[in-house]
Amino acid sequence: MNVANQTRVTEFVFLGFSGVLYLRLALFVMFLTVYLLSLMGNTLIIFIVLMDSRLQTPMYIFLGNLSFLEIWYTTATVPKLLATCLSQVVTISVSGCITQYYFFFSMGATECILLAVMAYDRYVAICSPLRYSFLMNLQVCLWFSAGSWIGGFIAPVLPTVLVSYLNFCGSQKINHFFCDSEPIFQLSCSDTFLVEALGYTCTSVVILSSFLLTMSSYGHIVVTIMKLSSREARKKTFSTCASHLTVVTIYYGTIIFAYVRPPAKHNFTMGKVVSVFYCVVTPLLNPLVYTLRNKDVKKAFRKVLERKRLFLARHIQEM
Repeated sequence: MNVANQTRVTEFVFLGFSGVLYLRLALFVMFLTVYLLSLMGNTLIIFIVLMDSRLQTPMYIFLGNLSFLEIWYTTATVPKLLATCLSQVVTISVSGCITQYYFFFSMGATECILLAVMAYDRYVAICSPLRYSFLMNLQVCLWFSAGSWIGGFIAPVLPTVLVSYLNFCGSQKINHFFCDSEPIFQLSCSDTFLVEALGYTCTSVVILSSFLLTMSSYGHIVVTIMKLSSREARKKTFSTCASHLTVVTIYYGTIIFAYVRPPAKHNFTMGKVVSVFYCVVTPLLNPLVYTLRNKDVKKAFRKVLERKRLFLARHIQEM
C-alpha cells in the first residue's frame, strides 16, 4: 500500500460496545460498579497489609502486590470503556494508544508472573512447611516481587517499539474499548508480520510458562492435600485452593483464548466480551477470593475498624 497517498492518522476512535442508549447506560452502571468495588477492595487489602505487622509475610506481601497491580491494570482500560458507554465518539491519540498498549501488556505480564509466584508460595507452604521459612524468607519474597514487576515490564518492550514504527492511515476506528494488539494491526497500512509474530511469541511464552508453573504448583498441592489424614484438614485446605484455582482458571482461560493463538480473523464482539473478564471481572474477584475466607485478614480488618472507632470516639470527646 502506498502510504504517501494516504492520510496519516493522528488519533483513533474507540467503537466500544455499540447498541441502543439504554443498553449502553446499563453497561455503564454495571462496569462502573464493578470498577469502584475493585478499586475499594484492592485498596483496602493494601491498607490492611501495611497497617497490620502480622500480615507482613510473603503470602500477604504478594497479595498486596497483586492488589496494587489490579488497581492500575483496571485503570489502564476501564475509564475508556466507561466513556464508550456514554459517548459514541471517544478518541485517543496514536501515541496515547501505543502507551496504553504497553502498560496494558506489561501489567498483564506482571500479573501472570505474580500469580505463578503466589502459587509457588502456597506450594512451598503446604508441601514443604518445615522448609518454608528458609525457601520463602523476606529477602526471597522481595526478590520475587521485584522480579515479577521487572520481568512484566520488560516483556512487551520490543513489540511496543515495533508498534511505534507502524504507519496508520485510512480508518481511525478501533473495534474495541482499548488499544489491543489485533485491532491496532487491522488499522495499520504497514507490514505487520514481524510485530505480530514477535507479539504472539512474547505473549505465548509469558502466558503459557506462568500458566504451567501455576498449574504444576496447584497439582502438587492437591496431591499433598489428598495425603492428609484429617478429613477436616483436607476439606479446609482444598476449599481455599479451589477458590484460588477458580480465579486463576477464569483469568488464564480468557487470556489464552484471546492471545495464545495464531493471528486470524475472528468475531471482534466476542473478543470484547472476553476482554471484559480479564480487564474488569478478575480484578474484582482477586481481592474477594484471596481474602473472603481468610481469618487473618478478617481479624486485621476488624482491628483496623476498632482503631478507627476508638479514634473517632476520642476525637468527639475532645471537641
